[in-house]
Amino acid sequence: MKIKRIAIFGLLLMLSLSLVAGPAWADRRPRRDDPRSGKHYKERGYILDKRYSHNRYYPPRRAVVKALPRGYRVIPHHRTDYYFYGGVWYRPSGSYFSVVVPPIGLIVPILPHFYTTIWVGGLPYYYAAGTYYTWHPRERGYIVTAPPPASAVIEEPEVPSPLYIYPKLGQSEQQQATDRYECHRWSVDQTGFDPTQPGGNVPAAENESRRADYQRAMKACLEARDYSVQ
Repeated sequence: MKIKRIAIFGLLLMLSLSLVAGPAWADRRPRRDDPRSGKHYKERGYILDKRYSHNRYYPPRRAVVKALPRGYRVIPHHRTDYYFYGGVWYRPSGSYFSVVVPPIGLIVPILPHFYTTIWVGGLPYYYAAGTYYTWHPRERGYIVTAPPPASAVIEEPEVPSPLYIYPKLGQSEQQQATDRYECHRWSVDQTGFDPTQPGGNVPAAENESRRADYQRAMKACLEARDYSVQ
């Protein structure tokens, strides 16, 4: 039970912070691949997604590409294969691939590298490229969810400097989850800021400064456990 609880809280923590740990989560290629890079993506006809201050560029729906991006994942759903990369979903279209809307109920094991956390009824939703996800504990993945009512959404302040974490000693995924959770609990105790709660569970006026304190505490704790943190 304790291990399961640590794993679940560790995953929620990663989502709340945009933490990236290891090859499955981190893209170590040049920063031009970051969908915040406007010029690079405008030249390719991408569209800026401003919803919830997400501020990332994505290809328009129904756009057609000759080949899938390197590192895509195949996600089966109801006998159909979908292809997932960077928050964008694709389906075969003849000899090419089309950008599509993923079906409600599709489950993906990880979130895109870039997403925005919002809160609906006290529960976290994760948003990227026009798609909403929630954590599905039974399936241990993230389920594509219908858009929540706009009036019910509480936006999470944008994280100015998300932490990128890489295990220097090749720590296992279970060890990474344990270390993140334990450092998270220590950082919450030190700063009073909890990113797994709406608004960090602090007054709005203190959110920015307390978040910065929390991130410094996380960085110090994880570096002491042999992680590279940027």
